Amino acid sequence: MIELSKYTKELSKLFSTSENILIICHINPDGDSVGAQLALYHYFKAKGKNVSLLAPNNLQEFLKWMDGAGQINVFIKERKKSRAMIKSADLILMLDFNQANRLGEAEECVIESKAKKVVIDHHLDPEDFADLIISDPSKCSTSELVHEIICEINGVKFMNRSYAEALYVGIITDTGNFEHGSYSSRTFRIVADLLDSGIIKEKIINLIYNNFSSDRIRLQGFALNQRMVVIPEFKTAYIYLSKEDLKEYNHVKGDTEGFVNMPLSIKGINFTALFIEKDNFIKLSFRSKGQFPTNEFASFYFSGGGHLNASGGEYTDTLDNTIAYFLKVLKENVWRFEDQV
Repeated sequence: MIELSKYTKELSKLFSTSENILIICHINPDGDSVGAQLALYHYFKAKGKNVSLLAPNNLQEFLKWMDGAGQINVFIKERKKSRAMIKSADLILMLDFNQANRLGEAEECVIESKAKKVVIDHHLDPEDFADLIISDPSKCSTSELVHEIICEINGVKFMNRSYAEALYVGIITDTGNFEHGSYSSRTFRIVADLLDSGIIKEKIINLIYNNFSSDRIRLQGFALNQRMVVIPEFKTAYIYLSKEDLKEYNHVKGDTEGFVNMPLSIKGINFTALFIEKDNFIKLSFRSKGQFPTNEFASFYFSGGGHLNASGGEYTDTLDNTIAYFLKVLKENVWRFEDQV
């Protein structure tokens, strides 16, 4: 856990003296990156600041209901406007990522910008690509960290409905509704404050977790019935989906959200993987129970990273070859994790 007081004086000065603030989430934005982004947006708007929002690519459908989501400019859809926003900013806040390549197509433009740059994140081992990096892996989400920073700077708790909803979305999505992640008693105290502010958690849960199409539910059933492989001797299970599978079920962005978690409910399974075939690579997601280090596994073998129990990566090969490689490295290295799983 970091001491926020070491950063808040400089950050408070940047907040107060900046005229044009730009807040950027990571490519393929998830609930935490968008939640943290919108929470900061609503804080700055309440303080009368000029603030803009940018995402490298499109938001998932289940996040678009959030207040302020319509103000998020998408770089790949509005490149000229997005570059102008980056160029005119005097402060750029980058949320929920610690590698510059997570900016997608916006990376070069952001790095070349003369604006002060701040990273606020909760992943391990951040790269040095900003003037100020506030990274705390002990937090369950960047949204939790953003709230603590705002409270520290503000002197008292800041709260309004839109801010509270955004934070709540960030916290529940990055913990799988408190099924995994490094949440603590402090997290639940924050959640209690959010609920006391008047947000309706049932509404938010329904919009996040119960807002899918019938095609998505059928895809989930197909994935579990036809595309899940259980390897009990390695306490592992994986799901794989080809481009043809996704097309068959009219897949839209966000439909496979949460699939990787499902095999963890099988007795004796402590490590899961999800393989999604893309045009030129295979996207991988990993989840685990206990101390199985998915982040180390993802980093060493699949050019990825993340958290102890939740991470992801990529592999440039066919789906079949990627799975074969996964099984090879799993077999070669599972002994390292036997005591942990």
